[in-house]
Amino acid sequence: MKKYLVVAAVAAFTFGLAPIYPEPHIWGKLRWVAGGANGMKLMDWLDLILHGTPWVFLLIVLFISLFKKLKGSGSKP
Repeated sequence: MKKYLVVAAVAAFTFGLAPIYPEPHIWGKLRWVAGGANGMKLMDWLDLILHGTPWVFLLIVLFISLFKKLKGSGSKP
């Protein structure tokens, strides 16, 4: 599971944030959506999904790791 965590973290912090300058791309898209998504076209939504997928993958891997850790520690006497 540690291997998946490393892959997910690298993907999220590289591809998920690219391009970083002047601000992370995903951050700009999330602010746009939070502001009402006025003027967003299909390409913008696909871009949000593309840059958001590594972050969702990271969250899933973290959740599974935490669940396995909690389940494993609860069964010990």
